[in-house]
Amino acid sequence: MKPPSLAGRIHPRSAVVIHDLAVTLLAWWLANTLRYAMLPYGQRLDLLSWQTLIVLGVQAAMFYWTGLYKGLWRFASVPDLWNILRAVVAGAVVIYLALFLYNRMYGISRSVLLIYPVLLAIFLGAPRLAYRYWKDSQLDLFHAKHSHRVLVIGAGRAGEALVRDLRRDSRYVPAGFIDDDTSLRGSRLHGVPVLGGTDRLEELARRVGAEMLLIAMPSADKEEMRHVVSLCEATGLPFRTVPRLDDVVSGRAQFNELKEVAIEDLLGRDPVKLEWNAIRRGLTGQRVLVTGGGGSIGSELCRQIARLGASELTILELSEYNLYRIERELRAQYPELLLRCLIGDCGDAAACANAFALAKPQRVFHAAAYKHVPLLQNQLREAFRNNALNTRTVAEQAVRYGVESFVLISTDKAVNPTSVMGACKRVAEIICQITAEDRATKFVTVRFGNVLDSAGSVVPLFRDQIAEGGPVTVTHPEISRYFMTIPEACQLILQAMAMGKGGETFALDMGEPIRIRDLAEQMIRLAGKQPGRDISILYTGLRPGEKLFEELFHPLENYHGTSHPKIFEAAPRQQSAALVAAQLARAAEAVQRFDEETLRHCVGALLPAFRWETGEPTQTADVVPLQRGGGDTAA
Repeated sequence: MKPPSLAGRIHPRSAVVIHDLAVTLLAWWLANTLRYAMLPYGQRLDLLSWQTLIVLGVQAAMFYWTGLYKGLWRFASVPDLWNILRAVVAGAVVIYLALFLYNRMYGISRSVLLIYPVLLAIFLGAPRLAYRYWKDSQLDLFHAKHSHRVLVIGAGRAGEALVRDLRRDSRYVPAGFIDDDTSLRGSRLHGVPVLGGTDRLEELARRVGAEMLLIAMPSADKEEMRHVVSLCEATGLPFRTVPRLDDVVSGRAQFNELKEVAIEDLLGRDPVKLEWNAIRRGLTGQRVLVTGGGGSIGSELCRQIARLGASELTILELSEYNLYRIERELRAQYPELLLRCLIGDCGDAAACANAFALAKPQRVFHAAAYKHVPLLQNQLREAFRNNALNTRTVAEQAVRYGVESFVLISTDKAVNPTSVMGACKRVAEIICQITAEDRATKFVTVRFGNVLDSAGSVVPLFRDQIAEGGPVTVTHPEISRYFMTIPEACQLILQAMAMGKGGETFALDMGEPIRIRDLAEQMIRLAGKQPGRDISILYTGLRPGEKLFEELFHPLENYHGTSHPKIFEAAPRQQSAALVAAQLARAAEAVQRFDEETLRHCVGALLPAFRWETGEPTQTADVVPLQRGGGDTAA
């Protein structure tokens, strides 16, 4: 075996120390030489004197104190130069004091201590910057041969940080910035020019030979994002984006992580400002129980509850795998949280009672429910048992154990329901409304529309259909839905918990509904294909129980604004507690017998306006559109 060379045996950091001490000696000798060179009589500096050893010792200590050796020459930058300046100035001051104490500065001119730090700063900084320049040049040559040329859209802080990171990534070479700010035209960031505005994106991409577009606009709203994405699509080039700011803040993504533009980036609305102080007061140090905590909404609720400082979190979940997944995540991210994960059906009275006995919760979030409309349409017994009767079981335990607040996660499909799923969720709302009367526990209901990318929703279905080459199936060309992201839905739930006094039904101003056809077309384009050419859209017809569009409030609920500009409250519709109790008792017996005919009569008695759909939509003429002003609406 060939013995290692001397260079191989020397640690790189040791070589740096040797270099710095050598240039320190050189700077001290040269400063003395320059000081005495113009004098008629010369004076030689003895390099083996105690004075020289004092200089080397003091300067080495200053290098260590300023952290000069924590930086790498490969990435030498302004902080490293600042450390060098601190080290040489502090070294000159301490050298003066040490030599004064040693021999009263005998034989040393004070002007030497002015020349010395200037020379030393140059000798230390120049090699570092030269080495970095050489390495960057080598890397640029490698990039030019093996990397993709990219245009960065957005020359703000995100774009600047992205280019800084790209220079360390062998996959991409930034060819230029695109930004609509005219004051930036002709300027350079990290040597990368700002070429022009987005209106010239296609032309500039061709001119620089770009192979990919990178969107660095994390604070852009949905309109800006849609505009930029449409321009990127027109170029025919692949494009990526950095995560949105709320995803970075919440820890769901890294700041300069590149990802494909998701449908959430285009459909997501402006972030809703929440009263975080009130939310934290309601959760920090509290014992919380979440049913269905392994589902799309339930798991995100658990994440946010843990993040907001709950002292104990108990999750009751029927799916073993979902429970295992959220438990592993929460234990890794919040090791200080007292986490209790229970497998069980919240409709099982014994399992539910055991969960409450163990948790003794102060806050309960009831997220467990079946939600797939077409699947439940012919399974009334299971839908009613899980969505309605299970809600009663959990609500009764909440009252029994003195829970402070109980939040029911409901849906816009519970308004004027035409589906079994919506009808059962409406019954669950009625149960909470009746249970809230004369109780210490505050019962609050939260309604929202479709959640983007939740399990079983249309977004993952479309994604799978596109991956398989189509067709993408849409039930009707004009069908529309409200959409919101999972984190936003959960934040609304927490806000409602903080606002609720008991008995309220809250709903979020969800903006404008989105046509499912437009959603499908946009997802096809994001996949780099063209609707109708590469991927066809197949209209299959409305399914039983399906509406053309959803409502957020019933005409008799007289919704009105709240203290939060984006949250509305529905006035409760009067219900007979005796009638509700009698029909629920009758329905529970029918569930035990699997008697769906009796269940139909029970649902009809509880919801007289409910009609069993067979395939055609039955929109009522008195649908109330959500007004932006938030004022009262007459029945």
